[in-house]
Amino acid sequence: MSSIDTESLQRQLTVRRTESIPASSRVRHVDQLSEEALTRFLEVVEAGSTAVREDMELADDDVIIHTDYFCVSYD
Repeated sequence: MSSIDTESLQRQLTVRRTESIPASSRVRHVDQLSEEALTRFLEVVEAGSTAVREDMELADDDVIIHTDYFCVSYD
């Protein structure tokens, strides 16, 4: 039996301020996020990026409305 490397299940989540919203982006307000996703989002806004599991509620190219518009990306 092989063990799963949990590091390989994680990607770097980054959020950046944006002034434009791509037509393909899902737009959500912070009050629409679950408590867990909101906590993670706010941590990333302060820290710049963090490692997270890919199945998190925030998807690549989501735009979150907070104090500004923030575009979510995974590296």
